[in-house]
This record gives sequence, structure tokens and C-alpha cells, in this order.
Amino acid sequence: MLFNSYVFVLLFLPAALALWWAPRWSERERLVLLTAASYLFYGAWDWRFLGLLLASTLVDFLVGKRLAAARSVAARRGWLMTSVAVNLALLGVFKYAGFAAASVNAVADWLRFGGRLPVWDLVLPVGISFYTFQTMSYAIDLYLGNARPAKSFWHFAAYVSMFPQLVAGPIVRYADVDEQLRSLDRPFPWAQFGSGVWFFTAGMAQKVLLADPIAARVDPLLADASSLQFAAAWFALLGYAVQLYFDFAGYSNMAVGLGRMLGFEFCQNFDSPYQAESLQAFWRRWYMSLSQLMRDYLFIPLGGSRGGSLATARNLLVVMLVGGLWHGAGWTFVLWGAYHGALLAAIDLWRRHGLWSPPSLLARMLTFAAVAWGWVLFRAASVADAASMYAALAGRRGIEEQPLVAVGGVASVVLLAGLLLCVWGAPNLWKIRVRLTALHGAAAAAVLLVCLLRFDLASPFLYFQF
Repeated sequence: MLFNSYVFVLLFLPAALALWWAPRWSERERLVLLTAASYLFYGAWDWRFLGLLLASTLVDFLVGKRLAAARSVAARRGWLMTSVAVNLALLGVFKYAGFAAASVNAVADWLRFGGRLPVWDLVLPVGISFYTFQTMSYAIDLYLGNARPAKSFWHFAAYVSMFPQLVAGPIVRYADVDEQLRSLDRPFPWAQFGSGVWFFTAGMAQKVLLADPIAARVDPLLADASSLQFAAAWFALLGYAVQLYFDFAGYSNMAVGLGRMLGFEFCQNFDSPYQAESLQAFWRRWYMSLSQLMRDYLFIPLGGSRGGSLATARNLLVVMLVGGLWHGAGWTFVLWGAYHGALLAAIDLWRRHGLWSPPSLLARMLTFAAVAWGWVLFRAASVADAASMYAALAGRRGIEEQPLVAVGGVASVVLLAGLLLCVWGAPNLWKIRVRLTALHGAAAAAVLLVCLLRFDLASPFLYFQF
């Protein structure tokens, strides 16, 4: 079920909100209701994968109870490893097994060893990367003493499956919503609900009115990247950078808005990342919930930046390689992670030696250029496709005789230029303080109506594939 669909906006969401805020429910009944609604939401894609969601939930709930009861370090570590093993096994089977087998077969063919491993062609369950990381983070935080055990199974099940952020984040830690799940007997939060409507509508507009129109111009170009020349290649690259941002930030803002309509506060996931003046700042502002998990659970335990330049470079490279593989099972994602890890390590070395720092505007432009250049690997279906795209960007295939025609005309250029100015200059939604007055409510309703009129074509969010 998509947020940007008639079924969700006109049927599922009004029914879920009406039932959730009905005064007759006890705390347990309210949690059961939220869990059931979330399973209905997730099962609308493919009911067969509800068992995986339930299995991950049961394992980490039981692990949490055992961790809380364990007294020895060895026992606590053993239960933590159980959570990590089960969740990574789920990811390994459904996301990485086929990639690993295909890679082994490719190496065997190159070495002429003969024999082939079977390559599993499994359907990737929607959101599996998100909810496995979320349940695993619960066990890790319990082990580290950063969270307390869930009050009941239904508290934990509602946390894991909560439909606003189940499929594409933000990745919420249990400690951030624990107290909220324990205090459901509260009056209707008018101000919070109004803020939620504002965030949901703004996120919907980012997706439907900004990301989708640029996608309509960019996707046909990228579908045949091998035929692109210089102008079309650069238009496609910049357009995809804009599309990806508005698509994912739009989903995150809708998720935050839906959470607030239910009375929950989720963490911020984007903070105007394309306005960052360094690659380090970009990763602190892009997909913030994942970046913080990678920092706390991998980078800092590896030693962070406390060692010398070589140790820091190693840690950065490991973290970004893991981040690349988390996004997708393919060599393009491995190379994308390596690209960012190498750049971060080089920038760290540059700063350690106190070398020249560019002025603010130039630093922002260089950072955006470096990020956009890496999106080629992120978007490409194969390494060969990425190499083909880079060749076009470098002018190896020449320049079009009519560049404007190649990119879709003046309207396409104006649209892209406007969106680029928007991402480089517009303030983040979190920094805008709006009280949803009657005027604001009417404006939100008008924007939502315009979005509803564009629901004619199914438009899944880009991050659903991860």
C-alpha cells in the first residue's frame, strides 16, 4: 500500500486514525489495533512476507527478555549474537544469497574452475532492510544499556511494525518511542496532529509534485544510458540527484507526519543535505537515522577517528562499504560505498594536515558535485552501465547538436533549474514553525487535493527497493 494512493489516503488512513483515537480502547487494545493495522498495511504488498516480519519481532522480543534477565557478560553477549545472527540470516537469504552465488560463479568462470552454484531468484520483501535493522538495534541498545526492555509483546510489536515508518524509515530506536508507547492514555494532541498534517502534506507534495515530474523526464534517459551524450547525461545525473532527494525526503516527512497524527514523535531523517559544505556534513544530514546507527554501532566500536589517519581511513572505508551493501546486493553498491569511504578518508587526511579550506559557496558546490557523481553507481543496474554513463558525462560520446531537444526542451531545463535552486536554498521543514490555523489547513487541503489528482499512475518510492 502506497502513501500516494487513493486506498491509503481515502480509506486506510481515515479508518486507522478514527479507530486509534476512539476513547473506548485500553492501552493493550490500542497497541493490538495499531499492530493489526500495520500488518494489514504491509500485507497489502504480499501477505506471504508477514511471517518474516513476525519472526523478526518474536526473536528480538524474546532476546530482549533474556538479555534483561542475564547476569553474566557471556550470556548477554550470546543473546546479542542470537539477534544479530537471525536478522543477518534473514537479510542474507533474501537479499544477498543470489548476489554472493553469482559473484562466486563469475570468479569460478574466470579461473576456469567449472561448476556453478545455484543462484536464488527470490523476491525481496519490501522494507526488510529497515525492520531487521530496527529490531536488531533494540537488542544492541539493551546490551549497551541504552534502552529498557519492552513493557509487553504488544508494545514491541507495535514499535516494529508501525506503518508510518515500517517500509522505508526513518529507522527509529526503541528508546526514542518507549515512553510514548507506555503513555497512550493522553488527550487528543491538537497541535501535534496539525503539525503532522503539515508534514504529511509537504512530504506528499515533495513526492508527487516534485520528484515524480522530474522522474518522468529523467527515467527515460537513464533507461537507455548507453545512448546518452554529454548534455543528456548531465541532465539525467542532476535530475536523478533531485528526484532521489525529494522522493526519499518526501517519504520521510510523510512518515513523521503520520507518526504525529498518531501522537508519536519520530527522529529527523533529512536536514537539507545538499546544502552541506563537506562530505562529512552531508552524511550527518542525509538519511540521518541510518548514519547515526552506523556511527554508534560500527564506526565508534571500530575506533572512530581516535587513532591515526590510517586507522581512521580503515574505519571510514569499512563503514561506507557496509552502508553500500546495506542499500543493495550488487557490485555497484560496493563501489559506491568504497567511493564515499575513500573520499571521506582523503578529506580526513587533508584536514589533519591543515591544508586549504575552500570558501563556503565553493565547498557546497564541490560537495554536491562529489555526491552527484557517486549517484551514477547508486542508480546503475551494473558496473558496465555505470562506466557507460561516466563515459557520456566525460564527453566521450560527443555533444548533441541540439542539447535542449535531447533533454526534453526548455520546460525540462527550467524545471530542473528550479528544483536545484530549491534544494540548495530552501529551509528544512523542521526549521519552519507553523501553527495549523484555518488558513494553513485550507492551504494544506488544497495541496493535498492537487496531489490526489495526480494519483492516476502508481509511483512507488525509490527506497522501497532497498
